[in-house]
This record gives sequence, C-alpha cells and structure tokens, in this order.
Amino acid sequence: MRRIATLLPVALALVFPAAAAHAQAYQCRAPTVRSVPQVAPDGPRRSLPVTGYTLALSWSPEFCKPREGQRAHAAQCSGANGSFGLVVHGLWPEGGQSWPQWCTREAPLTPAEIRGAMCMMPSERLIARQWAKHGSCMVNNPAAYLKITRILWDSLRLPDYDRISREEGLTAGRIRAAFADANPGIPESAIGVKLNARGWLEEIRLCYAKTFRPVRCTASRYGAKDTAKAKVWRGL
Repeated sequence: MRRIATLLPVALALVFPAAAAHAQAYQCRAPTVRSVPQVAPDGPRRSLPVTGYTLALSWSPEFCKPREGQRAHAAQCSGANGSFGLVVHGLWPEGGQSWPQWCTREAPLTPAEIRGAMCMMPSERLIARQWAKHGSCMVNNPAAYLKITRILWDSLRLPDYDRISREEGLTAGRIRAAFADANPGIPESAIGVKLNARGWLEEIRLCYAKTFRPVRCTASRYGAKDTAKAKVWRGL
C-alpha cells in the first residue's frame, strides 16, 4: 500500500496539473449501512503480479433500466438516495494474460467504510464484492482500496452524456472522445467503451499502467470500435 500511495498522487499530478471537478450535477445521499454483505467467490483464487489497473465506470441509467423496483438495487436505482450518471463499478488489478482475484483478505470491511463509498459505488454488495475479489489482490485492507479508488475517481471530469445522448449519429468514438476532451491527460487509446448487444452504453473503462499513468487499453478493455453505432439511455 505504501508504494501505491506514493505512486498515485505523483502520477495524477503529472496527468492532471490542476484539480479536477465533476461536470455532472447528480445528487446523492449515502444511506445508513448496518452490516457488511457476505459474498462468495465465483472463481478460483489467483495470486499474480499486478501489471496495471482498470477503473470501470458504469452508466447507471442503463444499469437501472431493468432493475428499477428491485430491492437489491434500491440504493442505486430507486431514486430515494438521489440519481446517478457514471458510478464506479470497480478498480481492477491486471496481471498480464489473466488477472488476480479472490486473494487473502487481511482486514474486514466495515459498515462505515461502505457508507463512505456509497456515493461513488452505490451498492453495499458491490463494494463488498469489489474489495473481496479485486482489492484484496492490491492492498492489505479495504480502507486503502477504497482510498485509491476515490483518488482516481475524484481526479476525473465527467462529460455531460445526457446532452451527448441527443446527438445524431452517436458512435462509440464520440463517447470516447468526449471523455478524452473532458480529461486532457487521458488519451482516447486509454478509454474503453463497453456497449451491450443492442448498442447502449454500459461502461467506460479507463486503463492504467502499474504507475497509474494512463496506458493504451488492450483490445478486450478497449471494447467497441470508434465507428460502432451507440446509444445512451437517459433514464427517462
């Protein structure tokens, strides 16, 4: 954790000379969290050297479209705690041809740590799962994982995808270029765009080197080609 904590502020200072501010005017009220959800591994434990990172940002209106009214996703999708645009899906360590996962957890996640992250990752179960599956392979405790994720998240300017969604002939390339324009330190080659089978935006994936400098995404993380037709659901 000490090495990551040293690298990250330096890398971000080089990429973002001035403090960034969010462009989307979404509201959030963190709900009370009384317990930590239990999560079970969905695959084998894989301890590998970390070669880089992916910060995955989920487009909340698309995620919530089939889940509105579901109790399991009430914090994000009911509107009771505010409304969301892009939110953090997770910060994932990369490991060359594969990825580390489900490493040994040396410290427990607490309700207070979950509540502190809910406006960034608006799901108690999501936070618990991301720490257990991915964060445990990066650092020794969940507070450090959430702090690193928060530093990266707070460094970003978020494009107005509500407005961009109304443009004629929208493509994955336009979605990618809008993010790069809002964040001059991140080249388009480091910005992945995930569309679902019907062409709707699901995620933005930002690719980082081990030093937390933006790096060209691999093909799987880059996702849709620039020419792919795209749509952005506004939640209306």
